[in-house]
Amino acid sequence: MIIYNAKIYTQDKTRRVIERGFVRFEGGIITEVGEGAPNDTDCGIDAGGKALYPGFIDIHTHLGLTTNGVGVEAEDFNEESEPVSPQLHILDAINPFDISFKQAREAGVTAVLVSPGSMNPVAGDICAVSTYGKRVDKMLLGKVGMKFAMGENPKMTYMNRDETPCTRMAIAAMIREALAKAQRYLSDKQSAQEDEDTDMPELDMGSEALIPVLQRKLKAHFHCHRADDIFTALRISHEFDLDPVLIHCTDGHLIAEELAEENAPAVVGPIMCDACKPELANITPANAARLSEAGVRVAICTDHSEIPIEYLPISVGVCMKHGLPFEKALDAVTVTAAEIAGLDSQLGSIEPGKRADMVLFEGFPFEVMSSPAMTVIGGETVYKA
Repeated sequence: MIIYNAKIYTQDKTRRVIERGFVRFEGGIITEVGEGAPNDTDCGIDAGGKALYPGFIDIHTHLGLTTNGVGVEAEDFNEESEPVSPQLHILDAINPFDISFKQAREAGVTAVLVSPGSMNPVAGDICAVSTYGKRVDKMLLGKVGMKFAMGENPKMTYMNRDETPCTRMAIAAMIREALAKAQRYLSDKQSAQEDEDTDMPELDMGSEALIPVLQRKLKAHFHCHRADDIFTALRISHEFDLDPVLIHCTDGHLIAEELAEENAPAVVGPIMCDACKPELANITPANAARLSEAGVRVAICTDHSEIPIEYLPISVGVCMKHGLPFEKALDAVTVTAAEIAGLDSQLGSIEPGKRADMVLFEGFPFEVMSSPAMTVIGGETVYKA
């Protein structure tokens, strides 16, 4: 299959823009990107000079964990029965028939990271999925992280029930305890493997789930708004040699230089919301621009269903209005988002070897009046205006 006569924003390492080019793909994978028109266009798609971008990535969502209009029966964000639950698999909660997947495709969002909610200090794993499919196992792009949460959400959840944690100190302590327990569990397993006279430890599913985090095979996604919570997340990450991702990072603009020194990426959003709780007091749509200016790698998210997934492109436009340059804005939902997610070998750019996830726009992609003309996922046209 070929898409030709397109202005292609490759988003590869060179950030090349091909004014008139084509993309060839087979088996859902891009095989060739070139300038001009190929000879075999009979079975291809004429883009009509429109702009072709890599499919947009929303790196922090709760997509498929609720169903609009159903209520609590369909809500699977948080397992509030225990504050530390790393053994939970988010894949078991995602409903791919949620209409929000269709709305995502129609907005050009081709891949998302789905995370548990932020009520628990340790909430469960995070998976990247395609926004097209019927069976979530086949939509899976990879398990990418473990969800941790700082601050107001876990504190207020358990304080209202007169249970631990009731303070930020207790939240941090519970995260440390879970990680230290997993460290000891891993050490005991290794000892048993090396010495046949040593028994294997009793199976601990929570510790098993945290071992890849300790080994930096999974990233540690920290829900954190306030500056002190951001620094606590980084403190814990240093103590256990984790690979952190700062989710929301609302106060990031206040500490941008310090975060740049840490080389810790920030996932900013939701953008179009107000200071609806105390720890959002310093929220500003200029956050992404100020972090980027300081040298922090930035992705933009909707936090769906806080902001509906179809408003990801508009959220990017709002960030641009408040100082984020177009190049960085496009990066924030394509190649940089893929890099932060650890999926840049599959997603984020239009180049040979990557998934054929692409979105075609006639107008400017981050303007409120623009909509995709076509969305391609895994080489299949899944939406056409």
